[in-house]
Amino acid sequence: MKNKKLALTALATLAAIMAAAPAHAAALPTISLGVTDAAQPDQVATSLKILFALTILSLAPALLIMVTSFARIIIVLSFLRQAIGTQQLPPNQLLIGLALFLTFFVMAPTFGKINSEALQPYLNNQMSQDAAFEKGIAPLRKFMLRQTREKDLGLFINLAHEKKPKTLEDVPTYVVIPAFIISELRTAFQIGFMIYIPFLIVDMVIASVLMSMGMMMLPPVMISMPFKLMLFVLVDGWYLIVGSLVKSFV
Repeated sequence: MKNKKLALTALATLAAIMAAAPAHAAALPTISLGVTDAAQPDQVATSLKILFALTILSLAPALLIMVTSFARIIIVLSFLRQAIGTQQLPPNQLLIGLALFLTFFVMAPTFGKINSEALQPYLNNQMSQDAAFEKGIAPLRKFMLRQTREKDLGLFINLAHEKKPKTLEDVPTYVVIPAFIISELRTAFQIGFMIYIPFLIVDMVIASVLMSMGMMMLPPVMISMPFKLMLFVLVDGWYLIVGSLVKSFV
C-alpha cells in the first residue's frame, strides 16, 4: 500500500508540473524549405555560390584522394597486405584510417600555409574570395608539382593543346591534377613491387622445400604465411613502411 501511495503521489506531481508548464515549452521546432523568385541579381549569385559550396562539400572525399598523398599511401598499404597474404588483416577501416592520419601528417605544412595565407585572411575580411582561392591553391599546387614527373606533366599539356609554359606557375591547375594522379600511381606501384620481392622469395623457398619433401598437395601459402609474418615483425616492418612512405614525399 505504501508503494502504491508513493507511485500515485509521483504521478500526481508529474501531472501538476505538466499542467503548470506553458504550452509553448513542449513545442517542437519546425524546419521549412522553400523556393522563391529572385528579385535582384545578387540573390541569384548568392544561390549559385551556395550550390557551388554544397557541390564542393559532396566532392570533398574525392578531392582528398586526388590532390593529397592519400592515394599513394593507401595503395602501398594494400600492396603490403596482399604481399603478406592476410587478405582481411589489417581490416579495410584500419588501413583507411591509418592512410588518413598519415595524409594529414604529410599535408600538415601545406594545410598550415593554406590556413594562414588564405583561410584566416578571408574569414577576417582581409581578402576577397577570389584572392583567397588563388592564395589557397598555391601551396597545394606546389606540393603536387613537387611530386609530379615532367613526363606526365608534358603529356597532359600536349593533350590540352596548351602552349609550352615558361615556368611551372604558368601550368593550369586542371593540367596539374591528372598529371599528379598518374605520377602517384606509378610511384605507388614501384613501392608495391619492392615490397613484394622479399615475400615472394619466402613463398618460393617454402614451395621448393615442400616439393623436395614430396608434399605437393599441401598449399605453400599456409606454410609461408607464418614465416612472412615473422620476417615482417623481425625487421620492424611497420616502422620501415611508414617511415619510407612519409620520406618519399619530402
